[in-house]
Amino acid sequence: MPLLRSWVESANTPDGPFPLNNLPYGVFSVDDGDLRCGTAIGDRIIDLTGLEAAGTLRADPDADVLDAPYWNDFMELGAEVWARYRDTLQTLLAENADEATQDALTFYSVPLSAATLHMPFKVSEYTDFYAGRHHAQNVGTMFRGPENALPPNWLHIPIGYNGRASSVVVSGTDIRRPWGQLKSPEHDTPAFLPSRRFDIELEMGAIVGHPSKRPVTVQEADDMIFGYVLLNDWSARDIQAWEYQPLGPFQAKATATSISPWIVTKAALEPFRTDTPVRDFELLDHLKDAGPMLYDIDLSISMAPDGQTPSTIARTNYDQMYYSAAQQLAHHTTSGCPMNVGDLLGSGTISGPSKPERGSLLELSWGGKEPFTLETGETRTFIEDGDTLTLHGAAQGEGYTIGFGTCTGTVLPALDDPFAGDLS
Repeated sequence: MPLLRSWVESANTPDGPFPLNNLPYGVFSVDDGDLRCGTAIGDRIIDLTGLEAAGTLRADPDADVLDAPYWNDFMELGAEVWARYRDTLQTLLAENADEATQDALTFYSVPLSAATLHMPFKVSEYTDFYAGRHHAQNVGTMFRGPENALPPNWLHIPIGYNGRASSVVVSGTDIRRPWGQLKSPEHDTPAFLPSRRFDIELEMGAIVGHPSKRPVTVQEADDMIFGYVLLNDWSARDIQAWEYQPLGPFQAKATATSISPWIVTKAALEPFRTDTPVRDFELLDHLKDAGPMLYDIDLSISMAPDGQTPSTIARTNYDQMYYSAAQQLAHHTTSGCPMNVGDLLGSGTISGPSKPERGSLLELSWGGKEPFTLETGETRTFIEDGDTLTLHGAAQGEGYTIGFGTCTGTVLPALDDPFAGDLS
């Protein structure tokens, strides 16, 4: 599919993240005003809450669904409404739209640079997976050796854990270094200290837009997904190393999970579908691919020490995943576990086969044994206070780019006393 041209001229550049082909959904405010639902087009945000109130563009003729500061109510209307609304929006913003339409949408728009972006949806539940083979192979090799790197079940099911929906935050939110119980190899007893091996994980997040009450097929699962965000699963590796036996990660993953502010719809990503990798073992029928279920999305990580120039420290692609979001979602439902509108599924760390493609500092520094050098000349093994970590993602089309907005967070020092202050 080539670039779809818009009367918003800034949307017609090949490297801009928000062409007419994209139209991602988010929540914004201006000058501390009300939070409103909008879509990004070029260098502007169209105020869709305002268009709904004016009667210019409504998803539901009988009810306001964009008057709340999240997209959950819209998602609940279902896939037919998602498609019809997007088609209408594209028509209104296409270059051949009449002058009255252009004037109306210009009135209900603001410069992207003037807006503050907020959480685009209410997270109902959050599940994070461990579904990138290169990441799993690297981490397993570090801790168990190459011959036992992958658990016996890994090539047969998507492994995951249930995380904390309450700790999911929007890009730009500062992240406080966590305290936790740590145990070093030199000491027999643990100590309660700030994490010394704080890390990130480069992931994609899939948003469930349709509920389920029974197990679903992979195709049904794919149909349930509303869209995708960049996702950074902040991870305290020293807390994780002490706690994860025998039930897996817990507090190490509960500090925060950052997501990008724009939901890129599954419809916008259709031209970029690609297949999952060749399997070592044939999957059971309920997990078999129902077609190309991954996406060709270029991803990267940059690190900026304490306000300095950012350095790109890794580049990879979402097509490196072993399991797709649809397979993860289908597997999640096999026990009868209900899925809700607004559920968030983290893909797991996305790493490629070579060192520059590793999606975590744990891998880039090989467990802290191989420091890497930034463009500033500084070296890192794990995150230091003041470091800003940013995830980037884009799918490259024919003369256009589908962008997500960045997913960024700056790490603040641990609290002097984590038990002092107001409980709220």
